[in-house]
Amino acid sequence: MPRDLTERKSSLQMKKPQKPPTKWHELLGTLFKYLLSPVDILVSTGFSVMSKSPEVDILLLRRSLPQWTAEQLALLPDGIRDCQASDILLEFKYTESFNENALQQALSYDLLYKQHKKNHKDVQTFLLISRKTSPKTLTRFGYEGTSIPGVYRSQFELVRKIVLISLNELKDEPHNAFIKCFASYQKEKQKAFSMLKQMDLSSFTTQLQWFIVGLKAFWFSSKKGGRMKIEMTPQMVTEMGKEWGEVCLSAMPAKERLAGLTPAEIFAGFTPAERLAGLKPAEILAEFKPTEILAEFKPTERLAGLKPAEILAEFKPTERLAGLKPAEILAEFKPTERLVGLTPQQLDELAAYLNQRRQPKNGNG
Repeated sequence: MPRDLTERKSSLQMKKPQKPPTKWHELLGTLFKYLLSPVDILVSTGFSVMSKSPEVDILLLRRSLPQWTAEQLALLPDGIRDCQASDILLEFKYTESFNENALQQALSYDLLYKQHKKNHKDVQTFLLISRKTSPKTLTRFGYEGTSIPGVYRSQFELVRKIVLISLNELKDEPHNAFIKCFASYQKEKQKAFSMLKQMDLSSFTTQLQWFIVGLKAFWFSSKKGGRMKIEMTPQMVTEMGKEWGEVCLSAMPAKERLAGLTPAEIFAGFTPAERLAGLKPAEILAEFKPTEILAEFKPTERLAGLKPAEILAEFKPTERLAGLKPAEILAEFKPTERLVGLTPQQLDELAAYLNQRRQPKNGNG
């Protein structure tokens, strides 16, 4: 090939645009935001430890509480949940291995932030490593395993300020499942997502649910295990999860969609008219007591359409006559009707009473 063509080809290859790298710490930071913000933990990504300084990948700041709450501990991974510092700095390496550069970077963040914070006891820095570190590298920097699998501390004076967490080695526990979605081993990712599937995620925000679904699709739907040829942003992962969720729901029978939901949760989005659609009046009223039904009507509305005899049939004689004066009652009867049921003695007493009334008063005629 002529020299000029070779040089031109080489020049074109050099000018070939490179895809922007995925900012893995932003994906992890977004997961933490959706997960921890509802339990009163402030999560900041790209946090400047001081003016014009490099940015820390992620900062978890516990809000004005002396201890982690039980609700918070249920979501924090091993290592972090065992730390009592109020300000947690996280330096996350997904594609990079643990090396001197990563350690120096974490140490510089730790130093700068502590100068900014003043009280060093309130600060703890963690280096999160997605890839498993070789024993040789761990020994070089004085790191040894602790009683907690996946959590390493150094014996060296300077380096011991940084706690190392190996995501692949964390125990398969619910509180580790969220962060293990970023482990480098596919089998560890799969176990993490399987554990999350067994958990009741309905209590978490919709954004978190979408993000987890999108993250799973990102890791396992592409041929290269999540290494797509485009930059993945938190917004793209969330949107992917939303789309996947809508596709799954559209193909799912109604019975399966409603499984596990309480009646209150199901009907929360329906108007009263929509809830009663298709029911006969008798089916609706069967769930209420007569007094509950009648309480909604005026007296005239209750009696509408009934004949007097139908209304009175439900009352005792004393109830019917209650509130009426004797004259009002007797006015409805003939004289012969008024005498029905009287004994001869009572009739004689009545006749004597009437005769007495006919006699003139004071002897006058």
